[in-house]
This record gives sequence, structure tokens and C-alpha cells, in this order.
Amino acid sequence: MDTHTALSGLAPLIGIEELAEYLDLPVKTLYKWRQEGVGPASVRVGRHVRYFVSDVQDWLLEQRTSTRTEAG
Repeated sequence: MDTHTALSGLAPLIGIEELAEYLDLPVKTLYKWRQEGVGPASVRVGRHVRYFVSDVQDWLLEQRTSTRTEAG
């Protein structure tokens, strides 16, 4: 995944195709999630959808579920 970090001080962005590949999901799913307001936060840059890498990381952490059972 190329995060295009050539400009120092700016948060890295990835495109929807890169994110779909990383998550092993169809691009169509990410567009649907975006339309429904679920999934990681995105930003439109002209005609392109981009994601801050930090937003993707935060969203993934929120999706994490524990497999441990809590003792009562």
C-alpha cells in the first residue's frame, strides 16, 4: 500500500482502490458503506475518494471484537 507521504507534515492518504485491496473487499462495498455512513471516514478530493490512514486505523480498532468470554 503506497501512502504518498512525499509532503512532510501532511497525513498520508490512500485511495479507495488501495483500501479495498488492503481490506480484501470489493470497491463497490466501500462505496456502499460510504453512502450508508458506515466504514471508515472518507474525504472527497475533486472526483476522487480518499481515506486518511489514521482514520482507517481508528475504524479498524473500533471493529475489533474480543473472543474472550467474561467470567460472571
